[in-house]
Amino acid sequence: MTEILIVCHSVHGNTLAMAREVARGVESVDRASARLRSVAPVTSAIDPVAREPAADGPALVDVRDLEECDGLILGSPTRFGNMAAAVKFFLDGTASEWVSGTLVGKPAGVFTSTGSLHGGQESTLLSMMLPLLHHGMVIVGLPYSEPALTQTRSGGTPYGPSHVAGKDSDRPVDADEATLCRALGRRVAEIAGRLA
Repeated sequence: MTEILIVCHSVHGNTLAMAREVARGVESVDRASARLRSVAPVTSAIDPVAREPAADGPALVDVRDLEECDGLILGSPTRFGNMAAAVKFFLDGTASEWVSGTLVGKPAGVFTSTGSLHGGQESTLLSMMLPLLHHGMVIVGLPYSEPALTQTRSGGTPYGPSHVAGKDSDRPVDADEATLCRALGRRVAEIAGRLA
């Protein structure tokens, strides 16, 4: 079995909705399964109660998840053209895995949700790729052979899926955005299977 770890941070539920579509894409691949996890909110560094996962959300990511996965897909809302602090905090805590080479050679992809169409989607996706490259991961994007990439009137980039949530974060993931999320999950799972 090929297991793909999907790690996300979601405040309004949009990034989590994308993560669930990514998981559907992973599980569309024969002999592949998705393991959905979330990062702890930044307040957990000072508040032990905040280390508990949301009642309706995935369990918090743990070192074992990184060790056991065959690929990683990371999702974050955009914060000023960058990943959210909680995702950066999580990545900053993976120095031991970097030293031991836990993620070397495994495929990785990224996805994001923004408040506006030009809210920093691509720079956020690129910012998430940098630590994954330092971990020695093989970055997987979305090729233009995915029709939704050229048809979308909302989110979607060759760097990874994106979603435009709107200024009140109440716009649901649309059909093209969901299609691109599933495409990324499928691509990472297929590549992980080939690399194994």
